[in-house]
Amino acid sequence: MSTTTSPTPILQRPATGRAARIWLTAIAPAAWGTTYIVTTHLLPAGHPLFAALMRTLPAGVIGLLIARRLPHGSWWWKSLVLGTLNMGVFFPLLFLAAQRLPGGVAATLGAAQPLVVAFLAVAVLHERLSRWRILWGTVGIVGVGLVVIGPAAALDPLGILAGLAGAVSMGTGVVLTKKWGRPDGVSAVGLAGWQLTAAGLVLLVPALAIDGIPPGIDVPAIGGYLWLGLIGALLTYTLWFSGIRQLPVTATALLGLLSPLVAAVLGAAVAGEGLTAVQLTGFALALTAMVAGQLAPSEKKEAPTS
Repeated sequence: MSTTTSPTPILQRPATGRAARIWLTAIAPAAWGTTYIVTTHLLPAGHPLFAALMRTLPAGVIGLLIARRLPHGSWWWKSLVLGTLNMGVFFPLLFLAAQRLPGGVAATLGAAQPLVVAFLAVAVLHERLSRWRILWGTVGIVGVGLVVIGPAAALDPLGILAGLAGAVSMGTGVVLTKKWGRPDGVSAVGLAGWQLTAAGLVLLVPALAIDGIPPGIDVPAIGGYLWLGLIGALLTYTLWFSGIRQLPVTATALLGLLSPLVAAVLGAAVAGEGLTAVQLTGFALALTAMVAGQLAPSEKKEAPTS
């Protein structure tokens, strides 16, 4: 005699608590999408390393003051490694790619990060390769490309290398953040403070030696630095690291697709241009990929027999 079971749903929908964590984590890449518009309209031109320094070191020190905890033991070198990968190396590579490539090409290369994370999760975290999230990561890259790449896009080899290296750098940092977690009693803002401070110290000498301090920093520039540091770094990385700890790492990385999409919307709004049908199609693809990537295909269970 055989018993029947109710059909297993194709996808496991996120529970309410998990959905709330996803929404909170998504605030981070959405806020990162404001970086380009803030940098080009508020900050002094030609000082990308100094901008990266101002985005990391002051915010990191504030994070340390809020958490009132310093790294201990192995977390001294772990904080240095994570801060370098997630910010200290990633930010300069991001600026270099943006300088040598059209913004759309640079954004599309950055959108490859979920695929980097998916494969690194197999090697570092010993997770099974998720073909589902590989599929939607690829769809997301296509969607972002349709939104942001124009017909006159030029391909500079050094810019392409910088864009891909940036995706690998932060992707590695995301996976190691998941692997190492954070010590008991240390908050997400504390972990963000450790990493931002480490990144700022890594950037300090190159920023001052290569860029120097921009002349004539005005009120809008100060506002831009404050936004990038307090909102675009301290708050967002606090939310991001908290999300990485609680959510599947590849699914979390797919939320990064929000960053180039928000940047494209802000760019169109500032330029007063509408979005084309191709761009709207790209938006639909990228958003679908981002949402679908948060869902996990359930394994089909065999009905018991007797």
